[in-house]
Amino acid sequence: MKLSVIIPCHNVTGQLSPLVRSLQGNLRDDFEFVFVEDGSTDDTLPTLNRLVADVPGARIVRHPVNRGLSAARNTGLHSARGDYLSWLDADDWIGPGYLEQLVRAIERLGCDFVRTDHVRVTGRRRTVVRSPETRRNLVLAPRTAIGPPFRSTSVDYSAAWAGVYHRRLADRGLLDFAENLHSCADRHWNWRVHRGAESFATVSLLGVFHRHGIPGSLSELNDPRHLHFLDAMTMVLTETAADPDAHLLLPKAVDATCALINHHVSKRSRLTPDLQRMLIERSVDALESMPSAVLDQVLAQGSPRRRTLLTRMLRNPRSLSAVA
Repeated sequence: MKLSVIIPCHNVTGQLSPLVRSLQGNLRDDFEFVFVEDGSTDDTLPTLNRLVADVPGARIVRHPVNRGLSAARNTGLHSARGDYLSWLDADDWIGPGYLEQLVRAIERLGCDFVRTDHVRVTGRRRTVVRSPETRRNLVLAPRTAIGPPFRSTSVDYSAAWAGVYHRRLADRGLLDFAENLHSCADRHWNWRVHRGAESFATVSLLGVFHRHGIPGSLSELNDPRHLHFLDAMTMVLTETAADPDAHLLLPKAVDATCALINHHVSKRSRLTPDLQRMLIERSVDALESMPSAVLDQVLAQGSPRRRTLLTRMLRNPRSLSAVA
């Protein structure tokens, strides 16, 4: 089997048809599509059974109860048989011939993984989103694409579905997702892949159409899982601090964490008062756990607005009272 595409599905009955239709334009005898039905409570399973009956290479693996996106991705990963591995979200779709172009790219370049651009779909609007890595069609050491701090880099482009990965990374344990993370798992995963893989490339290939801002999605809800970005980045910081190149990589990890804290705290009015308080308390804990010299450097060299907010949090977190 050449390529396995892993597609977790949970309560996506009304969104499966565009995806399955798009797979029809990407068939090959040596491609398989592993749908992981993650304990849905709607008609996702019967809908899948009906739609994939006409998709050669499609099969369904089922979780009797909902276990979350990371667990579903891992189940698909461990069931996949392809030399190359890729992921899709069930509410997205792909362009005709995209998967064949993806496989050709990684075979031509001979690297551990390849990242691509994508198209963001917001209602009827389409926006091209480019990977921050501007060196295209060149095989690079992934560690060189982690830094520098204070600008967007390859580790900030965290979508697992924007690329393809060689099976040897799975054999080394680099492609499993952290199942304790119910949001932001891609970010931790992407950092680990960049630290652990030996080679990668970025290509200017557009083929994934990713839905953004869907009503009812986690990003639109008041949900404690919003705060899992702190768990994810704490794992990134801990693992990066233990890396032999920590002195080179840790400033970027601290900067990325500070950027996320700044983003979420600045937009905290969308959350309930209890979640706002929890966000501030846990953000302060995360900041205080960082190496002080690196944090001071990041705050000093980062944007003045971010420096003002995070310094205020550290000195007087009660001043950032919950916004009703």
